[in-house]
Amino acid sequence: MDQTQTTGRTSDDTDALIALLDIGDNIPGAGELRARSYELLGIAPDAAVVDVGCGSGRAVAEMAERGARAVGVDLDERMVAVAGGRWPAADFRVAGAYELPFADGELHGYRAEKVYHVLDDPARAAGEAWRVLAPGGRIVLIGQDWDTFVIDADDAALTRTIVHARADLVADPRVARRHRNLLLDAGFADVTVEAHTWIFTDASSVPVLADLAEGARSAGAISDAQAEAWVAEQRERGRRGRLFLAVPLFVAAATRR
Repeated sequence: MDQTQTTGRTSDDTDALIALLDIGDNIPGAGELRARSYELLGIAPDAAVVDVGCGSGRAVAEMAERGARAVGVDLDERMVAVAGGRWPAADFRVAGAYELPFADGELHGYRAEKVYHVLDDPARAAGEAWRVLAPGGRIVLIGQDWDTFVIDADDAALTRTIVHARADLVADPRVARRHRNLLLDAGFADVTVEAHTWIFTDASSVPVLADLAEGARSAGAISDAQAEAWVAEQRERGRRGRLFLAVPLFVAAATRR
């Protein structure tokens, strides 16, 4: 996939993704993680900052509230339209991670959350981040490792199959564990990495689990019956307050030399 040309999504795909992003934006701890990323960026009044793969735009709006000149970019035109509708005072543009609409050294901050795993060339994106940042500028990358979803289920072997099969559908499912090295290789300094874990225990996360199972089913790793039974179990766990899903996220930050 050429990320500079197309997302490969239909409008229905984008709507489904927005629904999942909204779940993620509103779970306990999500706001604190976004706030931590702004701290790591060192946002100052009037600082020029980009949120790459901005989705529905919440982080852009929050950084603008902190005084930054924040711009959100996303390759999905529908996503940008939704973001603009939700946050009409914010600046959103259609652009990809490989070719950002900024001059060399124009920005003070670069943020990308749950983006690099969909790229076919994350190193190229990190190089583009280096280009648009001024010396002393800060970069923050946030992402989950798709192999490390932790799910309580009756059938542990089936659950491992589902997690790994769904991960294999992602362009770069393990890129989050490489964020530090990507930044070092791009020439960034003062690289730090933090681990944060999101924990889901109620029925609101069933759509996330259903997406995992559907991915595994569509890849032929499990049968229709296995997918249906596994999701039904998770739905029942959610109904009884016995669901458990943990998603470790890694936050890498660095300074442009």
